Amino acid sequence: MSADLQVEERPRRLNGFTGTAGARETHVWDRAFGPWDLYFGVVWAATVAFVLGADFPSLSYRLPAAGLLALLIPWYAWAGRPLLLKDAGADPAPALRYLGVMLALFLPAACLVGEIRLITFALAPHCFMLLPLRRAIGAMAVVSLLPVAGWALLWRPAGHIVFVNEVGSFVTFAFSTFFGAWIIRIIEQSQDRASLITELDASREEVARLSAAQGAHAERERMSREIHDTLAQGFTSLLMLVQAVQSELETDPEQAHRHLELMAATARQNLAEARALVAGGSPADLDAGSLPDAVRRLAARQDPPAAVSVTGEVRPLAAALEVVALRSCQESLANAAKHAGPGAPCSVSLAYGDTALTVTVEDTGRGFDPAAPAPGHGLPGLRARAAGVGGAAAIDSSVHAGTTVTVTLPIR
Repeated sequence: MSADLQVEERPRRLNGFTGTAGARETHVWDRAFGPWDLYFGVVWAATVAFVLGADFPSLSYRLPAAGLLALLIPWYAWAGRPLLLKDAGADPAPALRYLGVMLALFLPAACLVGEIRLITFALAPHCFMLLPLRRAIGAMAVVSLLPVAGWALLWRPAGHIVFVNEVGSFVTFAFSTFFGAWIIRIIEQSQDRASLITELDASREEVARLSAAQGAHAERERMSREIHDTLAQGFTSLLMLVQAVQSELETDPEQAHRHLELMAATARQNLAEARALVAGGSPADLDAGSLPDAVRRLAARQDPPAAVSVTGEVRPLAAALEVVALRSCQESLANAAKHAGPGAPCSVSLAYGDTALTVTVEDTGRGFDPAAPAPGHGLPGLRARAAGVGGAAAIDSSVHAGTTVTVTLPIR
């Protein structure tokens, strides 16, 4: 009971006890207070019957005692029941006042007529419902032991009768104290569990909210990478081709015508990619064949077309892996077209190994310093895509010496 004694200064109530239906439901005490009313009424009626039917003392003593007993009913209904149905709170005064008046009615009557002590079984729960443990035990000592002492002093019965009554009062006190303390421990454990369940529910709601926010953030990042690697790159290629056509219309009509055809193919590809993004499916190039075929179609749309080499045993891989490989080629070829310089040749290599697929995109353009901060989302997105499937991306470049992008993706 040490745990009980450490926290006994706060009021304890049975309405913290929850039933087996679940801690999230209404308290059993709140739902089932009617039987407690019935219990109190039955014990009171039985006590009155024993008092009126007793042989000792005379009726002139028993009637006043029964009258005091009768006053317990309106006092319980007016003051006690509302206290039992609500938390006592930090102010113990109402509970002490209620129990004080109840003792003032009970003790004189119990000293007059010994049978009135039967109602102790109805008063004991009230002490433990409304008071901390130590105070409840003290109140039970008064309720159980003091009436016997007063009755013995008033009527001076034989010694063995006093002994039997004292033993009975001690048994009542011990039983009530044990049972009340046990119930309080159950109540406190139930209250603690109810608090934990409330915290758990709040934590789950917070986790769900954060998960939803994280999911939305991840989806925005995914869509931004998809748009950057497909639509944005396609529109950039279109703008570059438009500029080329404008400068070639008069000087090189044949080349301008070829670039117009390339613009149409790029626009169709962008439209297909947009539809794939909306539908949430695979990239349009992958829908039409294998990964090497998709890379060859992608390389053919470059100006000039990029060379493609495939080594190892070509085989279908996980869809996510092939998407990352294709997007890595798209990003690398788009960067080469924008930054390597006009007409810089590019080459793409797909190497199928037993445990990894290696994608290499190389150009012989102007290069850059990899240590310098990379503008835009291209290279960070490239690394993020590779890391998302357990792979890695490496960029090897130097000024005026071209660039090589190597993406290694594990095959599981």
